[in-house]
Amino acid sequence: MLEVIFTLVMLVLLQAVLGFDNLLYISLESKKAPKSDQKKVRKIGILIAIILRIVLLFVLVSVIDFFQEPFSFLTLKIKDTINFAFNGHSIIVLLGGGFIIYTAIKEIWHMIGDTDLSTGIDNDKKTKSSNAVIMSIVLMNLVFSFDSILAAIGLTSEIENSTTAFIVMAIAIVISGLLMLFLADRISTFLAKNRMYEVLGLFILFIVGIMLVTEGGHLAHITIFGEEIVPMSKTTFYFVLAVLVIVDVVQGKYQKKLIAQQSKK
Repeated sequence: MLEVIFTLVMLVLLQAVLGFDNLLYISLESKKAPKSDQKKVRKIGILIAIILRIVLLFVLVSVIDFFQEPFSFLTLKIKDTINFAFNGHSIIVLLGGGFIIYTAIKEIWHMIGDTDLSTGIDNDKKTKSSNAVIMSIVLMNLVFSFDSILAAIGLTSEIENSTTAFIVMAIAIVISGLLMLFLADRISTFLAKNRMYEVLGLFILFIVGIMLVTEGGHLAHITIFGEEIVPMSKTTFYFVLAVLVIVDVVQGKYQKKLIAQQSKK
């Protein structure tokens, strides 16, 4: 029993750490919905994602070998030129990472485009429907949760009873989902009040996309001219994240100091 409780605590912590980038995506994506629906969109998207995460957990537990086994029609070996062997896991991670990179670049481009800085609204940018935003949140939530569920399966491998292991993972998913539900509005409110941090958030998402793409390339065993694609380690990711935050904070304080000095002249 003690082992089960310890595993549950570890799973909740794991889901919380890995869910940060997911929360950031939800907060930024929900801004594309009509302003009156943004709060509702975040809640509905996360609630649907919690249910689908449990479904995904059941599917992965049942057919995990299918996602890990390379597809014969997506396998190629040309000596010293290019090699790859895509499986279900690598395809999902690559597509998710590519989409996040595309989204981050597109949003950064809109920011430096025709944007009203007082409202943060891009004059050339169309508002997406609430249903479209919910769909985006749910799909990306599943992409983000794929690796965390596989890690959860690994953490619960020592629990002998498979039913108990599944229940523990399902409880961890629900708890982490409720935490996301609790924090989503607060992060969105913080970004709305501190708009300068949106740029930081988008660059963090960009790095998350790169991390997913390198991980997907590694899972697909891609080698180009004999060089294997190496996944970005979580340690490197969090180090880069810390550097970005520190640089942004220091730059903000320095900019305020310059503005104060100029106003005195």
